Amino acid sequence: MSKEEEFVNLIHANQGLIYKIATIYAKEQAEQDDLYQEIVYQTWKSFAHFKKSSKPSTWLYRVGMNTAITHLNKTKKQLNTLPFDQITIQFSESNDSVKEERIQLLYAQIRKLNLLDRGIIFLFLEDKSYEEIAEISGISVSNVGTRMSRIRQKLKSEMNPKSKEYGTR
Repeated sequence: MSKEEEFVNLIHANQGLIYKIATIYAKEQAEQDDLYQEIVYQTWKSFAHFKKSSKPSTWLYRVGMNTAITHLNKTKKQLNTLPFDQITIQFSESNDSVKEERIQLLYAQIRKLNLLDRGIIFLFLEDKSYEEIAEISGISVSNVGTRMSRIRQKLKSEMNPKSKEYGTR
C-alpha cells in the first residue's frame, strides 16, 4: 500500500475523531470546517515522520489537538465574541431537545476551560484511559488524575446552578 493510500485510510477511519476535535476547539461551523482541513493538512505534513511506535489514533489525537491549540492561539481574540445563544452543535443521533440542550451547555462549559484542560476532558469523553491521555498530552498520569478531578468539579458546579446558588457541591 502506498503512503497516500495509507494516509487516506487513516483519515477515513478517524474522520469522526477529527470532527470532534474541531467541534471542541472551534465554535462556528465555518471555523470548524477550517480547523478540520488544517488538521488533515498538518497530519499529511507529519505523516512521513510517523514511526508507528504508538497507535495511529493516539498519534492523530496528538497532531489534531496540537493543531487545534495552535489554531486557537492564532484566533484567540475572535473566540470570546460569540454569544452563547449562537453556539450550535450538531448531533444527528439525538432528537431529544432536553438532552440536546444539556449537550450544548456541556460543550459551552468545556469551551471555557483552558486549552490543556479542554483537551484532557475531550480525550476522557472519548473513553481514553489516564495513561493514554498522559501519552497524548505529554503530562504525567498523576497530573491527568488531578486535572480530571478539578475539571469534573468545575463542570459539575457550572452545570448545576443550584449548587452555585446555595454554595453546595
